[in-house]
Amino acid sequence: MKVLKQILSFSGIDDKRLKASWISSAEAPELVHELKSFIDEVRELGPSPLGKKAIDAKATDENVVA
Repeated sequence: MKVLKQILSFSGIDDKRLKASWISSAEAPELVHELKSFIDEVRELGPSPLGKKAIDAKATDENVVA
């Protein structure tokens, strides 16, 4: 997990966008709680920086004359 967070950070992605939890299949309410909590956390972080990079890359590709 630590290495994955370092890779995300190196790539310009907030490491808070990665989370791991051990939840038993018998703990459905806990799973729902964890998922909702993580979704809220990611929404607070805002749009993924990868989305902007993809848009910027596409714009650059469109400006290249073949």
